[in-house]
Amino acid sequence: QLQLVESGGGLVQPGGSLRLSCEASEFTLRYYAIGWFRQAPGKEREGVSCISSGSGYTYYQDSVKGRSYISRDNAKATVYLQMNNLEPEDTAVYYCAADPQWQRGCLLEESRYAYWGQGTQVTVSS
Repeated sequence: QLQLVESGGGLVQPGGSLRLSCEASEFTLRYYAIGWFRQAPGKEREGVSCISSGSGYTYYQDSVKGRSYISRDNAKATVYLQMNNLEPEDTAVYYCAADPQWQRGCLLEESRYAYWGQGTQVTVSS
């Protein structure tokens, strides 16, 4: 079964940057669209960004558009989420997930994602 491990979270000041990584246990990751989701304290989990299996399609939630960049290195079975100009509202646990359903693009619908990591904490505070 595909396993995902997130890393790269931490404490950062407003305006700072972080690069989150999502490493898979298998190189079959290349066949899956990958999504990043986050859950802030007291709030429901929400989709942040996703990338298609072939990297040709990416999608960003409005709140992170222009500040974030998703990419993947299938040779390393890893997906990245570069987050810049971080705001306190970005504080959350960030999860990556894999969507095994065939598609040309990607969708941030949680029900599509069969494999989830354990999450990495991002805290934006001065």
